[in-house]
Amino acid sequence: MTTVLMTGFPGFLGSALLPGVLARRPGSTMVCVVQERHLDTARERLAGIEQAHPDIAGRTELVVGDITASNLGLDADDAPDVDEVWHLAAVYDLTVPLEVAEKVNVGGTANVLAFCRTRAGLRRLQYVSTCYVSGRYNGEFGEDDLDVGQEFYNHYESTKFEAEKAVREAMAAGLPATIYRPGIVVGDSVTGETQKYDGPYFVAEFLRRQRLPIAVLPNVDETVRTSLVPRDFVIAAMDELSVHDNTIGRIYALTDPEPPTAREVAEIFARHLGKRVVYVPVPLGIARTALGNVPGLEWALGMPAELIDYFSTRTTYSTKNTVADLDGTGVECPRFADYAGRLLDYMIAHPDVGSAAMV
Repeated sequence: MTTVLMTGFPGFLGSALLPGVLARRPGSTMVCVVQERHLDTARERLAGIEQAHPDIAGRTELVVGDITASNLGLDADDAPDVDEVWHLAAVYDLTVPLEVAEKVNVGGTANVLAFCRTRAGLRRLQYVSTCYVSGRYNGEFGEDDLDVGQEFYNHYESTKFEAEKAVREAMAAGLPATIYRPGIVVGDSVTGETQKYDGPYFVAEFLRRQRLPIAVLPNVDETVRTSLVPRDFVIAAMDELSVHDNTIGRIYALTDPEPPTAREVAEIFARHLGKRVVYVPVPLGIARTALGNVPGLEWALGMPAELIDYFSTRTTYSTKNTVADLDGTGVECPRFADYAGRLLDYMIAHPDVGSAAMV
């Protein structure tokens, strides 16, 4: 019997990933490290997962812990047989304060690495990073790239960069690990389901709040591309890549290899909402300043100032490793235009879902 330890449950990715991980490892059990304040949610979500996947029922244990604490806040005899670690826990919030981001994203990852070093039989660390370790890089950011002298838009990006840097240093020292870099993760491409409305959902909400059939947006460069990716592709790709020996030591950008432009995203959403987009020649810098400084404007428009930064980014992402190692598996990223409507339909049908990060 072996044990898989997961951080980040009952989060958006961890909740979807758990049943597949156990299904591919029939002789394993799962230990999920859960903060006490999220324990009730974790129990409820696990019950739903086990009901939907009765073949994995009884194989998951929820253990109270915290990645910001030494030994992940676990007792010495918790999870003694761990041989695989999935580290998904992080603060994904463009407005996160530096102190919080450093404590969770950097300090938490350091504690996970220290935990891994105490596991004599560790086969692999599966680490979830982000494409946005690229920061403000201008050009194509390769999967093996990391420190290229880039600056960062926010503390989320800079601390995930520092966390991945620590993981890569541990890999260079002999720790068996695989790094996954999702882009901007949106809902399921089939059902539209999501646990959080952020990123492109802010654009959708901005369009919805304009009551006329014409929606006005600041002028966006037609060459600016996004890195949107549906959750089901991210989950399927990690699930597949995690079980092959030749993926140890590799880094994978899990995003659309043919991403839509920011304009295409807005226009696809607008068409689904029965609107036509009109662009006004307002410099993005002015729009960002107004959103950040005019009281109540962010709330009224449904769009945070920090989002404007990503309408002018010049970064694109190579997915060479991902495409090559998923070739022949049947796991492919769907086109945004083919599932965008499902994201909006779910958003409209589930207004109770919020945009707050799980911390």
